[in-house]
Amino acid sequence: MSEPEPDGRLTVDPRQWSRLLTRYREPSSLRSVIEIAITAVPLVVLWVLMWAALGDGYWLGFALAVPAAGFLVRLFMIQHDCSHGSFFRQRLANDWVGRVIGVITLTPYGFWRRTHTLHHASSGNLDHRGIGDVATLTVAEFQTLPPWRRLGYRLYRHPLVMFGIGPAYLFILQHRLPVGLMARGWQPWLSTMGTNLAIALVVAAMIRLIGLGPFLLVQLPITLIAASIGVWLFYVQHQFEDTFWAHDAGWSFHEAALHGSSHYDLPAVLRWFTANIGMHHVHHLCSRIPYYRLPQVLRDYPQLVAVGRLTLPQSLRCVRMVLWDEQARRLIAFGDMPMAGR
Repeated sequence: MSEPEPDGRLTVDPRQWSRLLTRYREPSSLRSVIEIAITAVPLVVLWVLMWAALGDGYWLGFALAVPAAGFLVRLFMIQHDCSHGSFFRQRLANDWVGRVIGVITLTPYGFWRRTHTLHHASSGNLDHRGIGDVATLTVAEFQTLPPWRRLGYRLYRHPLVMFGIGPAYLFILQHRLPVGLMARGWQPWLSTMGTNLAIALVVAAMIRLIGLGPFLLVQLPITLIAASIGVWLFYVQHQFEDTFWAHDAGWSFHEAALHGSSHYDLPAVLRWFTANIGMHHVHHLCSRIPYYRLPQVLRDYPQLVAVGRLTLPQSLRCVRMVLWDEQARRLIAFGDMPMAGR
């Protein structure tokens, strides 16, 4: 297998990687059940401890919201694997586990699976943007916008909106309707409305049990922190300087998977809480690999480690990368545009 070039791109045909990785697709039902247990049980325990700590002062309980949000993010990653059919061998098991988790993550499983499938099928394609991705404009597109729409894009891309207001809106409000698929049949509506009903029943039961105030004081910070972490992870996975974007004529699924998805090389503890989702280039090459088998891929094929690699400090610079420069073939900051375009 060939070594990476200086820019981290491999000379080997990306399609060959997809063939090689098919042998990692088989999930272990026992391992999957254990993964659910070691994620869901600590989340429940931390939730109860936060509620119990309310009587001793809110800040003690609030400190527990961070690890609880970490477990909620991990639970979302299990739902994510279920949507790819990679967590259990049986589709029925994947679907029902995904639906149940969707009530906890406020994410309608069937609707999200559909949009996420579209994301995988068109990631990095400039002619098929708009569903399941972070809105990204080219430099030329941004320069032709009227001033008020330029301002709107700048606000959308502002960190406070992208990682603060945006995640709260996405998970609490936007997911309550099948936005993007509202005209595509009854299935997105059934998934969304069924999840909404289940959420309403669970929330009503919890409020009746412990009261509205305590429920909100515990659940809201966990949800908001987890939502921001989730959006940050998704952002870094595709919004980095040397990512891949192309029009239909120059786009290929395998090249976009390998070079348009990052390897977010996080510390071991964060890798565990994020269920190895940082190995995103491998995931896009073969989405049927369970997340607990992704590290084995990098051990067996160390050539893939350097491809699209971002460390935690390096990832912070991705926030500035907001426009695709078709000439330089890289994401750039607003300040990197030609003066006339600013």
